[in-house]
Amino acid sequence: MQDFRPLKKDELEDCILTKEPSLSYFTRSWKKFKKNGPALCACAFLLLLFIMALIGPLFSPYTYYDIHLPLKNSPPNSQFWFGTDELGRDIFCRIWWGARISLTVGILASLIDMCVGVCYGAFVAFKGGLLEEILMRVADIAHSIPYLLIVILLTVLIGSGIHTILIALTVTGWIPMARIVRGQVLQIKQMDYMTAARALGASSKRLMFYHLIPNCLASIVTTVTFTIPSAIFAESFLSFLGLGIQSPVASWGTMASDGLPALTYFPWRLLFPAIFISLTMLSFNLIGDGLRDAFDPKLK
Repeated sequence: MQDFRPLKKDELEDCILTKEPSLSYFTRSWKKFKKNGPALCACAFLLLLFIMALIGPLFSPYTYYDIHLPLKNSPPNSQFWFGTDELGRDIFCRIWWGARISLTVGILASLIDMCVGVCYGAFVAFKGGLLEEILMRVADIAHSIPYLLIVILLTVLIGSGIHTILIALTVTGWIPMARIVRGQVLQIKQMDYMTAARALGASSKRLMFYHLIPNCLASIVTTVTFTIPSAIFAESFLSFLGLGIQSPVASWGTMASDGLPALTYFPWRLLFPAIFISLTMLSFNLIGDGLRDAFDPKLK
């Protein structure tokens, strides 16, 4: 008995086991994402970009199409913060109008790709068999068609513009999403809880929308964040070639195309649209990397 003694109050508190609160999968993923510094910086930049795309033109007394020929090719100054182009148009105002177009095209194209790709990939994987093989081979054939060829054909048929770019990007843009969802569904539907749900009499609709697709959400969100910068670059590239947005409408691609011949003497005309294209794509890619790491259960 001499080897035992009553614990003091401070010693007793140290011995009490504290149970950590149970966290959901998405809560743990969010906590992990918040520790990713580059991803948070990218989120801050994109938030600022969205705000400036909405209110940025209000800071300029000019519009994106106002022409001031006596002030053409002016360097950045107190009147024109980003300088002017060959027609004397305010590049600062045109940058934010171009941000509206690029972000609209990128987000709309990615949402359409997500909706079509998720439904298509989940359906073919759930059905399986010969139907799956036929539908996936059809998707492979469609994916082999270059989107540049589709853009040219659509431009001839319906003209150029945002609607042409959106159609061209989404005709085959949903196929990568469908492949990813198909692979996830093929893996999930073999798990024990899916077998138990079938044994309990769950309908195909319930299996699809309550078990399969929700458990693919992490892969879907990560893929969407990588689809947006691809769509933004595609819009800028097509506008740069003259197949997308046409002047006088402001687009980062058209601004880069107009500024390229004047790179030697008036570099700011190409510098600002190129910087915003690069930073926007980099931000979305950093967020995609952060989400992929946060949702990966193998990483601690």
